[in-house]
Amino acid sequence: MKELYDKVSTKCSYLATQSYSTSFSLAIKCLDAKLRNPICAIYGFVRFADEIVDTFHDYDKPQLLDRFEKDTYLAIEEGISLNPILNSFQFAVNKYNIDRELIEQFLYSMRMDLGKTTHNNDSFKTYILGSAEVVGLMCLKVFCEGDKAEYDRLKPYAMKLGSAFQKINFLRDLRDDYKHMGRTYFPGLNMDRFDEPSKAEIEKSIESDFKMGFKGIKQLPRSARFGVYLAYVYYYTLFNKIRRTPSSNVMEKRIRIPNQKKFSILFYSYLKHRLNLI
Repeated sequence: MKELYDKVSTKCSYLATQSYSTSFSLAIKCLDAKLRNPICAIYGFVRFADEIVDTFHDYDKPQLLDRFEKDTYLAIEEGISLNPILNSFQFAVNKYNIDRELIEQFLYSMRMDLGKTTHNNDSFKTYILGSAEVVGLMCLKVFCEGDKAEYDRLKPYAMKLGSAFQKINFLRDLRDDYKHMGRTYFPGLNMDRFDEPSKAEIEKSIESDFKMGFKGIKQLPRSARFGVYLAYVYYYTLFNKIRRTPSSNVMEKRIRIPNQKKFSILFYSYLKHRLNLI
């Protein structure tokens, strides 16, 4: 029976989420139970695509990404895949009517990572759209559960929140992306002279995205609000830690939030949620 295989596929997506991100796996657990599996399915899909372009250095990355893309669309069309990550993803796509355009935009950004190492303003906006904003929209499709009017209303906020998360990832990984991958995402940034003014300009953009994203969180259905808010608090805590870190230190080490701190954030966020303060 396919039901058993679908359960195994779902467990694979959950395992991928748990293995790659403590923060997101905890946040997903704080969603309503009916939303957890499809959000894990989306995370597993984007995580595996990202792995192809970021870590499979000893393999033919373009060929692997081409195959992954082809298998993704086949899975969606046929309603099944022998790749369990894609099988759970196709189920979420078909159940929640996730637009193919969002998937295409995401995979286009992943393909940009195969060759592009520096960005101008236009290519940066394109990359942010595909790598982060559309992922937020895929999740929003699940959160709104078919309510198109709700989705259209919350769409701009979800995009900004995704943008904030991604820019923080870039800032946190600035050193590793440059030294190990040869990539510089922020336009016009001189990596040999990353200074306080450059850092402050990036932080200003992130703060603006966060403010709009938070407005959207407060308007989410209650089934999704706590989990998304928790992810927001995790990232905002990381953002504040980076802001307190001198630019020279950002280039020396990867800034992290200890697991003990993450659990205290979980407790604090839960209290605010229960007291209807978000």
